[in-house]
Amino acid sequence: MFKNAIVKRPGKSLSEGITSAPELGKPIYELAIKQHDAYIEALKATGVTVTVLEADERYPDSCFVEDTAVITRNCAISTNPGAGTRNGEAQEMLPTLKKFFADEDIEYIKAPGTLEGGDVMMVGDHFYVGRSARTNEEGIRQFIEILERRGLSGSEVPLEHVLHLKTGVNYIENDTMLVSGEFVEKPDFARFKKIIIPEDEAYAANCIWMNGKVIVPEGYPVTTERIREAGYEVIITDTSEYKKIDGGLSCLSLRF
Repeated sequence: MFKNAIVKRPGKSLSEGITSAPELGKPIYELAIKQHDAYIEALKATGVTVTVLEADERYPDSCFVEDTAVITRNCAISTNPGAGTRNGEAQEMLPTLKKFFADEDIEYIKAPGTLEGGDVMMVGDHFYVGRSARTNEEGIRQFIEILERRGLSGSEVPLEHVLHLKTGVNYIENDTMLVSGEFVEKPDFARFKKIIIPEDEAYAANCIWMNGKVIVPEGYPVTTERIREAGYEVIITDTSEYKKIDGGLSCLSLRF
């Protein structure tokens, strides 16, 4: 059961966020704010309390709070983002984490280890970690060591094409995963039921399961229908401005 979500307002510097798809154009700030408002309402519709943090213009990508921490059932792990321009974001999230966790229940990924929360997928008490351009071998080693100390477990998943693990695979409970591209055949996920996302809707592989509902990005009818057919209640919200800077639904919140 999720009780809380943390989000951070996008700043006007959002237009300078990291992107692998410059052809989509720069995000329009006013529209990004409207979409963020709707995103917060979608989270609230799942029954969680949402903590909204003010924008930080120093960090264009800082609305993507998922990368700053991994929250487990018994501790928060402050990450060390691998993108140079995002390195200070985990530090900025600490005062908020301390409102929810005692100091002894906050763990840290330390340099030279790097880890971003978008590379971490929680399946019960097991955490899959994508080895990516942003999350390195040392970061994964530290992360799994922390998990095991806390009675949890983790395993590495090598990534071939995607930015983050959760760009292409997301667990939506009930032993079910949304998968696209390289994740359709990954042996790591062989035992799960899979909802396959068509290639032209690959962005929609990044959905969020929250308290029995699945939040799905707007504009992906095949994905939406497949999730409904699998028996889930769907909430649709638009994240098109965040897509322009490599951001999806899960990137925009910490959920616990």
